[in-house]
Amino acid sequence: MTRLTGTALRMTILIGENDTWHHKPLFSEIVHRAHAAGLAGASVFRGIEGFGACSLIHTSRLLSMSEDLPVAIVIVDSEDRVRAFVPELDELVGEGLVILDECEVIRYSRDKKESA
Repeated sequence: MTRLTGTALRMTILIGENDTWHHKPLFSEIVHRAHAAGLAGASVFRGIEGFGACSLIHTSRLLSMSEDLPVAIVIVDSEDRVRAFVPELDELVGEGLVILDECEVIRYSRDKKESA
């Protein structure tokens, strides 16, 4: 298990919910590759409204436009490990945005002995 405390790098990947990679959801492919790369963690968040390069607003409030909502994949690990993962995204993301920002991690975990 990777232990992560202190300064880290957060990568946020913004794509569309309908973006795919070989007929699979792109967000799922990114998470699986991050896991295979041994990164500390990744989470996917579905947006309720947003727009991107095409300037078309996608929202969950209108039935006709609720099909391609924004998705954010957040990955946190050490700077060198996150930057080493960027080439994977070069292959996968055709249209989207990748944001890298420094963050401080405070990890809370329960000791297995305490929970028994």
